[in-house]
Amino acid sequence: MDYQTPLAKVKGLGAAKAGTGHFWMQRITAITLIPLSLWMVAFTEQLLNASHQDMIAWLSGPMDTILALVWIIAAFYHAALGLQVVIEDYVHAEWIKISSIWLMKLTFLFFAIAAIVAILRISMIG
Repeated sequence: MDYQTPLAKVKGLGAAKAGTGHFWMQRITAITLIPLSLWMVAFTEQLLNASHQDMIAWLSGPMDTILALVWIIAAFYHAALGLQVVIEDYVHAEWIKISSIWLMKLTFLFFAIAAIVAILRISMIG
């Protein structure tokens, strides 16, 4: 027995109408984070062994600033997508589920903006 409408079959959409896009965005951000995280590990290693001025100079470079910003955006977006799936799967009361997803997204947005502002301020110092 098939419960999809003919239009949903043609468009390839499931019951939620957005699950495929969510699935692909998780995969794309995960693949994007692989090289960016390798760069971030190198950055962190430099951070442990460098002076404050060296770190500001290194992060003030345009390529390093861009990579840091892209890593922040990708990491927070990927985390929000993953946590949304966990909340949708394990929280059964609809009002708690919706409230939790909104609270989680607003929290991640706040921290992502704070991190972006911090990176931009550091890059403008050097």
